[in-house]
Amino acid sequence: MSVGSERVGTAAEQARILAHALPFLRRYAGATIVVKYGGHAMGEEALAAGFGRDIALLKQVGVNPVVVHGGGPQINAMLKRLAIQSSFVDGLRVTDAAMVEVVEMVLAGTVNKQVAGLINAAGALAVGISGKDGGLIRARKLTRTRRDPGSHIEQALDLGFVGEPERIDVRVVHALTGAGLIPVIAPVGLGADGQTYNINADTVAGAIAAALGATRLLMLTDVPGVLDAEKRPIAELDVAASAAAIRDGTISGGMIPKVETCLAAVKGGVQGAVILDGRVPHACLLELFTEGGIGTLIRA
Repeated sequence: MSVGSERVGTAAEQARILAHALPFLRRYAGATIVVKYGGHAMGEEALAAGFGRDIALLKQVGVNPVVVHGGGPQINAMLKRLAIQSSFVDGLRVTDAAMVEVVEMVLAGTVNKQVAGLINAAGALAVGISGKDGGLIRARKLTRTRRDPGSHIEQALDLGFVGEPERIDVRVVHALTGAGLIPVIAPVGLGADGQTYNINADTVAGAIAAALGATRLLMLTDVPGVLDAEKRPIAELDVAASAAAIRDGTISGGMIPKVETCLAAVKGGVQGAVILDGRVPHACLLELFTEGGIGTLIRA
């Protein structure tokens, strides 16, 4: 085959892909898509650059993407450099006064600007903010209890300055998207007492998606989606099936809070929430612009 023939073949394939995507481009034109970004996809340079290009492309084709990012590995690295010990309770980092300063510095500083920079490098205009900016996230102290195995008495756990969203004010998000910008949000919030709180990024993404009435919440993870009893990806779940899968143990471990976040978002007004593998190149595009997507869709 000649070089010219190869070029024609490649161009034809690209044209076919674009034609196939057209109905999906129409479906999501003008839609708000909240993307929770984190995990291994954030740490691998090629995947990170691809993520930035994909978010820029979404904006270019008329979608309004809003990115919420995590940063656990980056926080761990900084704490190690500063010789600050950290501990976890039920997957949540116990955060004292010294640590919350480090968390905010890393999330709202280094990581936030890196993620915004990936999108800007791809030709879009992204602006990094935190939940404290514009009163976006009013937080309250998160409370957790644990049953003592000996006495069976419920004991309150003090996680320090770990919070949860109490109220979401999306005016700053609307101001940015209305100006053609892409918000990139770090998951820290401000309490009524003026204290900064570290908040789980999945929880923040779900709360913001619900407050925006988003068409989709995309939760990028390190697994292909929700798996059935034979460890095969499940294409779609409704609210009742999701709750049943948690009860019977099909959904277990760290997948439970992710599914619960999706359920809360759907009940809060999001049309659909998807758990998908962020390690797959162009995961967001494959989910939105192909028949059936690549993750597990949870909707009412």
